[in-house]
Amino acid sequence: MNLQTLRFLAALVSGGIFGFGLSLSGMLDPARVRGFLDVAGDWDPSLAFVLAGAVAVAMLGTLLSRRMKRPVFDPAFHLPPDTGIDRRLILGSALFGIGWGMAGFCPGPALASLTLGLAPAVLFVASMVVGMTVHDRLVADRKDQAGSR
Repeated sequence: MNLQTLRFLAALVSGGIFGFGLSLSGMLDPARVRGFLDVAGDWDPSLAFVLAGAVAVAMLGTLLSRRMKRPVFDPAFHLPPDTGIDRRLILGSALFGIGWGMAGFCPGPALASLTLGLAPAVLFVASMVVGMTVHDRLVADRKDQAGSR
């Protein structure tokens, strides 16, 4: 099997595990997410346990990757540069949080929820794609043009 096929299979397996975990934990239900965000009302702490479990597993993976010279199916790690906290990060985080709170979806669970065929999930993902496209056409282009001057 060639390296590209192995990368594809690794992505397929990890995505399947992620989607199954989201479904098993009940995180495909926007009402559960909104219940977690409603700390002043009828708070549902179950998402905190899912998040804690995810952070623990990710932390173990990060510690393991630091001991590796390179990934198993790639010649090098592709990590984002450490750019710190800036206005774009704060604004983007706020917009993400507003959308998450309003819809009860974030990108991963929204994509996994498409399998349920629910209209809110389809509408959310379509809107998310439009938002990313608008960003890539307007905001990213301006940033690239400013950097090339």
